[in-house]
Amino acid sequence: MIVPTTAGPEGPARHLLFLSTPALWPCWPFLPVVRRTAGGEDLGLLFDAPGAAGLTGYRATVFRTSLFTRPARLDQFLALPQEVFDTAAEVFAAGWRVD
Repeated sequence: MIVPTTAGPEGPARHLLFLSTPALWPCWPFLPVVRRTAGGEDLGLLFDAPGAAGLTGYRATVFRTSLFTRPARLDQFLALPQEVFDTAAEVFAAGWRVD
């Protein structure tokens, strides 16, 4: 199987660009992401913690919630279940895609 490496609607380059560039996020400081599997969908949000709240350590963290169900308070949001990665490439490799 050939994996595309150029930009396109489903190409990795597009997802990696959005995952790593908060300035492009239409719902900044959040970026909705989804992981589709045979068993269904997992919903999540990336959060621009450094840009929005001056917090470090969350650059590649997927919080397990959606835009519509996220808590309003920052402390409650940060307490949500999460998957922590080191880079946008790791987020992509774990199956998360820009929604």
